[in-house]
Amino acid sequence: MHASPQVITSAMQLYFTRESYRGVQKFLKLQGVNMSYVSVYNWVKKYTKLMDNYLSMITPQVGEKWHADEVWLKVKGDRKYLFVMMDNETRFWIAQEIADSKFKHDAQSLLKMGKEVTKKIPFVFVTDGLPACNSAFKKEFAPKNFLHKPSKHIKEVHFRNQVANNNIQERLNWEFGDREKVFRGLKKDDSPAISGIQIYHNYVRPHKGLDWDTPASRAGIDIKGDNKWVTIIQNAKNYKLT
Repeated sequence: MHASPQVITSAMQLYFTRESYRGVQKFLKLQGVNMSYVSVYNWVKKYTKLMDNYLSMITPQVGEKWHADEVWLKVKGDRKYLFVMMDNETRFWIAQEIADSKFKHDAQSLLKMGKEVTKKIPFVFVTDGLPACNSAFKKEFAPKNFLHKPSKHIKEVHFRNQVANNNIQERLNWEFGDREKVFRGLKKDDSPAISGIQIYHNYVRPHKGLDWDTPASRAGIDIKGDNKWVTIIQNAKNYKLT
């Protein structure tokens, strides 16, 4: 049986909004669609990779203040840390990477990815003061030249200080952790779940803090249509054919 784009994207929407593969399978069965949970997994894996490759070619127009923080998760039963970087103005999830350690990790590659994705360096970089981000900031965001305004690294979180407040990043951590519970632990570091959550956060989910707009829209990336999953997948396929 060949599933329609609506069925496939409905399954992805359910999965990235806290439903398990088996839960998605049960929902589809109620709609008269008999698919195994393995098929649902294959959809997620296939189309997340397709969308991720396509979206990586687009440069988001983000602001001048970025946040970085980490959240723990399980990969093959082992405790690891997901380091995430997000723009303050647009709430755009810029980059992420998984690390074995919270305190010994070198976050330079995360910051380097941020520069590659946005083609810029932030003027303000907010973290919780982890050494991993400290040294990485000096290497990637504080270049010793006169072509860029010196970046400022705010290392302490003060809840009454609007500039230093890292609540935006903490909210993203909660968002990921809430879904990670449903995943019951990831099987590998490059699981499609992580990229899929990033795509859902940036391009599909309306954000109350953005007046129910998406981060992508605020970053100058217009995804048309009511079913943004379908639009992105179709755009990705068309781009691949050109």
